[in-house]
Amino acid sequence: MTTTPSLSDYPLHSTDKLRYGDTDRQGHINNAVFATYLETGRVEMLFTPDNPLAAPGREFVIAQLVLDFRSEILWPGSVQIGTRVASVGRSSVKLEQAIFQNGRCAATSQSVIVQIDVATRQSSPITDSARQRLAALTAAPAGAEAE
Repeated sequence: MTTTPSLSDYPLHSTDKLRYGDTDRQGHINNAVFATYLETGRVEMLFTPDNPLAAPGREFVIAQLVLDFRSEILWPGSVQIGTRVASVGRSSVKLEQAIFQNGRCAATSQSVIVQIDVATRQSSPITDSARQRLAALTAAPAGAEAE
C-alpha cells in the first residue's frame, strides 16, 4: 500500500511559481518541468550563499533522479517542494522530495547527489559539519514509527 505524502513530512519547504510557458498542449504543466521544481528544493538545501554545504573546492552534482508522477499541475499558481535527507554515504546523499499544489501531492522523487572535488571531478568525502547539517533534514516517512 502506498501512502500519500504531505508537505509536513518534509523538513525543508520551497516554493516555485508556475510559468505560463511551462504549460503544454494538454493545458497543464509539462512533465519535464517537474524536475526543475525538484531542483529548486535541492538548490535551496545545498547552496545557501552565506553557509554553503559543500566544502571549499567541492560541489554537489546529481547522479540519479527517479520521478513518479501522481497528478497534473495546473497553471496559474505555485507549487511547494518538500525535501528530506533519506541517508548520507561517504560522498553521496540520498534525497526524497515531493511536489505539492494546493496541498495535493503531484509527484514524488528519490535522488542521489554526490560531492565532487572541483579540480579532479572525482567524488569527495562529505565533511562532519555537513553531515550534522544534513542530519537535521532527515525525517521519517509518513506513517513510519520512530526507532
